[in-house]
Amino acid sequence: MRYLIALLALAGMVVSTLALRVHYSTDTEPCSVNEKWDCGIVNHSPFAEVAHVPVAAIGMAGYLLLAGLALAKWRFPLFLASGAGFCFALRLTLVEQLALGVWCKYCVVSQCIIVVTMLASLGWFWAEYRALKRASRTA
Repeated sequence: MRYLIALLALAGMVVSTLALRVHYSTDTEPCSVNEKWDCGIVNHSPFAEVAHVPVAAIGMAGYLLLAGLALAKWRFPLFLASGAGFCFALRLTLVEQLALGVWCKYCVVSQCIIVVTMLASLGWFWAEYRALKRASRTA
């Protein structure tokens, strides 16, 4: 499971890197499809930074943390961190829907990755918890 989560985190890093590239780019973006799907609008909006740090860079750091926690087998901190990442991404998704009315493909893919990561980390933590509980009953 730890390798699956680390692989998901790597995919999240790639997506976040692509979004960060859009954040600093002034070119026409390949993900600008129509008026409802435009990564440039989302990544150049006032919501694309937190304390002057691009949200995509925060995502990259978060995915790096998730990979490290997974590889270290720190199940509960991994679940907490993935839950925090999910909440952060959910907030950004709501901003896209309610404030901007425009969606970013990279952001949507990242949201899917963090959901799967959070569910996988929950399953991994829960399986370990159940195993420990069973072992304590038989000992």
